[in-house]
Amino acid sequence: MADLHETDWHAYLTDWLAPFLDHLRHPSQKHWAPVYLQGLLGPGERKSIEPIADRLAPGAFQQLHHFVSASSWRPEPLELELVRKAQELVGGPDAVLAIDDTALVKQGRESVGVAHQYCGQLGKPANCQVLVSLTLARREVPVCIGLRLFLPEAWADDTDRRLRAGVPLPVAFQPKWRLALEEIDRVRAAGAVFGCVAADAEYGKAAFRAGLTERGLRYAVGIPPTQKVYPADVTLEPAPLGPTGRRPKHPVPSVEARSVAAMVDALPAQDWRFVSWRSGTKGRLRARFVAVPVRVADGPQRRDRRHLPGSTAWLVCEQRTPDERRYYLTNHPEGTPLAVLAADIKARWVCEQGHQQMKEELGLDHLECRNGPTPPHGSHHDRPVLPPARAAWGKKGAPTALPSGRPHNQPCPRCAARSQESCSEP
Repeated sequence: MADLHETDWHAYLTDWLAPFLDHLRHPSQKHWAPVYLQGLLGPGERKSIEPIADRLAPGAFQQLHHFVSASSWRPEPLELELVRKAQELVGGPDAVLAIDDTALVKQGRESVGVAHQYCGQLGKPANCQVLVSLTLARREVPVCIGLRLFLPEAWADDTDRRLRAGVPLPVAFQPKWRLALEEIDRVRAAGAVFGCVAADAEYGKAAFRAGLTERGLRYAVGIPPTQKVYPADVTLEPAPLGPTGRRPKHPVPSVEARSVAAMVDALPAQDWRFVSWRSGTKGRLRARFVAVPVRVADGPQRRDRRHLPGSTAWLVCEQRTPDERRYYLTNHPEGTPLAVLAADIKARWVCEQGHQQMKEELGLDHLECRNGPTPPHGSHHDRPVLPPARAAWGKKGAPTALPSGRPHNQPCPRCAARSQESCSEP
């Protein structure tokens, strides 16, 4: 019975992978890709290449290692296929696209993008890599459809370090929110449909919110308690004449902006409501919420460096304990019930759960992959970041850029073949 169950599992995986394998050009890639994925998904505590080879392909460690660390393919067709699969499973107008970070704790400094930066896994700054993730979720079922490696400025500005790790020179530093917007454009172009974008305070910046608004997307994003807002009924009045008789360029708001924490503190106690958003292992999860319409202080900047009223949004506060509050901004339409606002805000938990399961079940802490992005043979790899299938978690200091050419009958630096024609690389 156990053997039959295992056979069914392998058959299902083979059917699911078929459209992805069609996009791989080389027969060896089509052979080793299912083996590697079976090793990641199957039993076993460590998911690095050697234990996987011992379990599934004894004596073939070098072939599997070559597939993971050196074999190259174009990621775009595979990423497009992944979005199509996710759309069939969980996409739709009632789906949520969760934007989040996932961190991989690292030792040393040679893995691409590793730096001393905030690590969500540990809840404090640590030596790690950070990836911007996109997760399409509906009815508490998440499917990760995008992972973009964040390249810190220290990496982007260090040419020698980039060359040693194989990072293409055109790749420049981009803040996480811009990476997220680029990935949103990509998955939408691939056919992903969702009703709301959810993100934490890392992505609650004005530029990210403006980018979502320009794209006509609904959002529910976290903000820090110091974010300034105006009451929804604020008005702008002409500024008084200056000493020289000239009128200042910007008008004056009828009331001054204040922090969202101060705005929530001023709300009456009867405005708070208990809202439940899902069932947990110990019953329904719920917390106290309050929502109030505001004008965000993200308009033009005055001479005193204060911002005028800008976009209209809902300010939502979640209170789990008397001493713990979290603040959010959403651009849901006027009259949206508090339960709907809270549900979209809390939809991001599926992303966190998915990352945790992915790390535990796939053993990402022990994952071995290429050290840097390797361009396909005979072409220029112009993608500005590392795609998920070829992310950077590998052998330290191993240069990955292909040589421009080598004389006939000289050993390949990767597969040791004696001629260009017999090289096992596609």
